[in-house]
Parts: sequence; structure tokens; C-alpha cells
Amino acid sequence: MARFKSTGSKRTSPRKGSHDSLEPLRTRFAGGTIIFSEGDLGLTMYVIESGEVEICKRVRGSDRVLAKLGKGDFFGEMCMLEDAYPRSATAVAVSDVEAVIIDQSAFTYILRHNPEIAVRMMRKLTDRLRRTNELLEEAGGSRVELDDSGNGDHVEATPDPNARLVEIASGIEFPLAVQRETTVGRIDPVTGIHPEIDLTPIDVKRSTSRRHARIRREDDGSYSVIEDVGTMNGTFVNGVRLSAGRGFPIRPGDTVTFGTIQCRFEIDGQE
Repeated sequence: MARFKSTGSKRTSPRKGSHDSLEPLRTRFAGGTIIFSEGDLGLTMYVIESGEVEICKRVRGSDRVLAKLGKGDFFGEMCMLEDAYPRSATAVAVSDVEAVIIDQSAFTYILRHNPEIAVRMMRKLTDRLRRTNELLEEAGGSRVELDDSGNGDHVEATPDPNARLVEIASGIEFPLAVQRETTVGRIDPVTGIHPEIDLTPIDVKRSTSRRHARIRREDDGSYSVIEDVGTMNGTFVNGVRLSAGRGFPIRPGDTVTFGTIQCRFEIDGQE
């Protein structure tokens, strides 16, 4: 497990040195502190350990909230991918925040040892590129509005009334989507990704990845579950751990476990 060194300053710079063994710095920000401002030179990114951070941007003379981030979310990562990259938005501590500061050498270490971070970052950058293309297409005179939450692209999937996951501990039902594939995971405020089956309310330990797995309806009407690449804590069917990227058949009555969340797969009229 990584060790952390505590700092008391609100504006703490990470130590220079090797990160052959990861030893990141932890810093604290009081509620209301501006962590960094739009246009600042970016040298570090942050991973939130506790508290809430708002990402804001100046739009037509007023500040707009693009995202609200919490424990486990990261921000400021663009400077890790391009040298001397200016901050594209402002980060403000809404409440008292504890965060890990990550510099370039620590970032390289993390990508080697925690592939989920790399996968999430690629999804975030892909989403940004898609949104930029949409803005360019709309730039022909129509006024572009930014959604306050930063998640304006989310469209609720139509539920399938016949197939579902049922969390065994609580009995809460999660209908599958009518489309061929249903994503399972937790809302990611960083990327704006909403899985069709959102385990956020019941996964208090955050044991599931943001995009953990997919349930696919095959051409013959059967179902399979596929663990996404970069998923942490595993996906299991009746106790058997799945290999990432490979479909595994599931049948009504099977127990499917995502991280620590145990669910039962059900189809109406089938046992």
C-alpha cells in the first residue's frame, strides 16, 4: 500500500525525486480555497481522498459549474499529458478537501501500476474531443449553452421490463436496457459517463469501477457478462472470476458479483 506524507500548506508543491516506489504527497484545502485558476500553469494533478471540489469555467462573463467531484475522482490531469499546459478551468474546494498531489514521475508510476486510471483518462479525453467537435458544428451562429453539471449528454436508457439484476442484500432491482448491451458501474463525474445500471447508491465502499462491466444480449436471446479492461476488484459469476474483455454466459438465477456487490440475474418466466 502506498504511504502518504502530510503537508499543512494549502498550496503545496510536490517533492522532486524518483518515484520508483510510489510515495505521493497529501495536501489539504479548506472549504472555499481556490486550488488553481483557469489559465494557471499546470504542473500537478490531484486525486480526491475526501471532500468535494467544483470545476468552474468563465463563460460570457460569469462562472459556470462544469462538474462536482468527490472521493476517488481526479482533476487537473491535462498538464500530465502536455508540458506547460495552462489550466482550462478553475478548481474550488467546496468543503474541506484532502487530496493526493501527483507530479509527472508519480503519474508515470501510477499508469504502470493502476491501469484503471489510464482507461478512465482515455475515456475522459475521448469525451472532451467529442464535445469539442459538437461545439464546432454548432459554432455557425447558434448560441451554445453549458450544462451546470457537465453531464448534459446523458440520456436515460429505456429499461427492459423482462430482464434485470437484483441486489441480493437489499432486493433493489436494476432493469437491463433494451439495447443489446447494458453497462454496469458507478457514475463518473469526471467523464460524465452514466452506466445504465448505476451501483453508486448501494456501493458505499466504492468497490466497483466507474465502468465495471457490460451485460450483452446475444443473437439467440441468451445473455453474457463482459468485464471491462482496467476494472478493479473483479467480476464473478457463481464465484468464478472473469477475464477482462471476454464474454461469460449467465443464466437466470446466477449470482453475478461486481466488486463486493452481489446480484442475482433474473428473466421473467425463467428460473
